[in-house]
Amino acid sequence: MTATAGAITPTRERSGISRLWKRELDHYPDTGPRMVILAIVVLATILLYYQLYVAGSVAPSIIQQYGMSFKYYVYISVIANALGAFASLIAGASDRYGRANLVTAGLLVTGLLTAFAVPHAPNKAVFAGLVILVGFVEGIILVATPALVRDFSPQLGRASAMGFWTLGPVIGSLVVSEVSSNTLSHLHAWQDQYTICGLTGIVVFLIALFGLRELSPNIRDQLMVSSRDRALIEARAKGLDIEAALKHPWRQMLHLDVVGSAFAISVFLLFYYAAVGFFVIYFTTIFGFTEKQANGLGNWFWALDALVLVIVGLVSDRLRVRKPFMILGGVGAIVMTIIFLSRATHPHTSYYSFVLIISLLAGFLAVAYAPWMASFTETVERRNPALTATGLAVWGWIIRVIVAVSTFVLPFVVSSMTPLVTYGAQVSALATQYAPQLKTVSAIDPATLAALTANPKNTTAAVKAIGEIATKFNEPQSQALQELIAVGKVPKPAFAYLQAHGAAVEQAAKTTPHQWMHWWWVTVAGEVVFLPFVLLMAGRWRPKAAKRDAEEHQQEVDREMVSLGVSASV
Repeated sequence: MTATAGAITPTRERSGISRLWKRELDHYPDTGPRMVILAIVVLATILLYYQLYVAGSVAPSIIQQYGMSFKYYVYISVIANALGAFASLIAGASDRYGRANLVTAGLLVTGLLTAFAVPHAPNKAVFAGLVILVGFVEGIILVATPALVRDFSPQLGRASAMGFWTLGPVIGSLVVSEVSSNTLSHLHAWQDQYTICGLTGIVVFLIALFGLRELSPNIRDQLMVSSRDRALIEARAKGLDIEAALKHPWRQMLHLDVVGSAFAISVFLLFYYAAVGFFVIYFTTIFGFTEKQANGLGNWFWALDALVLVIVGLVSDRLRVRKPFMILGGVGAIVMTIIFLSRATHPHTSYYSFVLIISLLAGFLAVAYAPWMASFTETVERRNPALTATGLAVWGWIIRVIVAVSTFVLPFVVSSMTPLVTYGAQVSALATQYAPQLKTVSAIDPATLAALTANPKNTTAAVKAIGEIATKFNEPQSQALQELIAVGKVPKPAFAYLQAHGAAVEQAAKTTPHQWMHWWWVTVAGEVVFLPFVLLMAGRWRPKAAKRDAEEHQQEVDREMVSLGVSASV
């Protein structure tokens, strides 16, 4: 890139309806307007993740209504993420064509689909197609949003800004849990959750339509370390060779520091993906919590994650380092994930034990993630600040491929989930309602029971059954007779349902916790892989060295401003 001295390009005044699509700013905005734009970007990101994750809050209800198998439901997410990965590559074009219109139009499309199309899907195939389409569109705009955050946040405030941007998936998940846990008790249909989510999306679209702006290419394509660089960046802008900076974008980004870092964070977040998609299913099927209770646990997880993201971002900017936080968060996440997985085979673990475990786990994930996002954009800028969206597109492609692959593999690891998800709740309810009768049935020989089932008036089989019950429980035959009569009063459909699915559910209940434990170990492996890739990323380990770098940069800026004849007050 080259720069020449000269007057700053005058701001192009836009008025009327053209402001709705001509959004470029020729000057770096003051703090107030800049904070408004960043707030809109964060709000849009929260909304988009809310739309992505809303299915997880009502997954058991969706599966039951459409008669899906657990694998069918999982593979909807697999395809959505796979197509979203390639959609992320499309977003790399926003380095050349801009980001704001891409985000705004995407918000409208996903809002309409979520509010009106998905809730009225007539069958599981249409439902799957619509959810996949939403995932594709969001794959594009969820790359454009962090690019906008980078554009409006100098490096010395980047971790704070990215901390707020990473609130998108976390607050999105928290909103899902909060809305569902407070509305499922009186809004019973799962479709209501989608309608609420979609209508909220349309409101956010209107906010973005009138308020979202972006920097012109000759401003955003430069590296800005601190807000004090503003005058120099605007002075350089007129002579910036944008076309030269944008040549061979993929060749410039496909390096180990960019690709390796993106891969590392993608496998580090394996636990997070499982939490988003399967926490409700996991806690309802393995531990017997209700959908409302399971979403309540999600509230704790996402709330702590959100709080720590903001705090760590601020502290990281204050100390001017990223890597120590990434290592601390990675090690802490490993420890807490091991503690979490150890509870898989303890079905009586209390609600508040899980609150403590998952809150600490969420906190450590956040300690690593906010500084990572800041460091990754700085790593991309080290290659070429004009290709920020291209670098983020590489990250977006890799993370969605990892999500798709991990989600595809999960049903093979947790292979016994379908009976629990599909039949477990009904089997459990019937087993509780008719517990005394089932206890009686357990004493009857299968051949005797089959004879009585075929012909309830079979006296010989009835006498034999009474004897078997009396012997099993060491009780008088008169009492055994009353218990057998009570068995006969159980509705035939209930008995048939238990006979058809009870054994499969019972076997799955024994097997599935161990299978989930295996998957949680896979997520631990991903967290371990993350740690060495931290070494490849931009940034210092010690605050003192980082402070020295900032001071040297400022001296260089001052010298260049003098050579260009630019006043710091410009």
